Amino acid sequence: MAATPEMRASDGDRDRVAAALREHMAEGRLTVDEFNERLEQVYGSRTYGELARLTSDLPEIDLHTLPAALDRTAGRPPSPRGRTALKAAWGAWATASAINWVIWLIVSIGSSDMIYPWPLWVMGPWGAVLLMSTIFGGGDQGRRR
Repeated sequence: MAATPEMRASDGDRDRVAAALREHMAEGRLTVDEFNERLEQVYGSRTYGELARLTSDLPEIDLHTLPAALDRTAGRPPSPRGRTALKAAWGAWATASAINWVIWLIVSIGSSDMIYPWPLWVMGPWGAVLLMSTIFGGGDQGRRR
């Protein structure tokens, strides 16, 4: 069934037209004021005909290849703040582990007996959590936007 100008548009259709307008503004075809005016009209539009009138003076963009909602984080490297926080966490882990091993070594030498290597219980779980955060990206996704 072909879309006619009288057919009602969906939210996805309006989002695709808004994405096309963003693209045209980014390429310099629309000013910010024109973009804002048209964007208001896009979300007030009810039919395909109303949406088509908003882009009739602009070159064709295949609206079905544009995402309905743009993912602003896709393709970006991790933020420097996230990398710095991760480095700090690993540094704290290494420092605490080193201190615990030194304490263990001093106590072992002082008692002239090999004591159970309890620092492993400090290093292990903490290190496992840090390793998973490093591999799977930590909790930075929820704070981006």
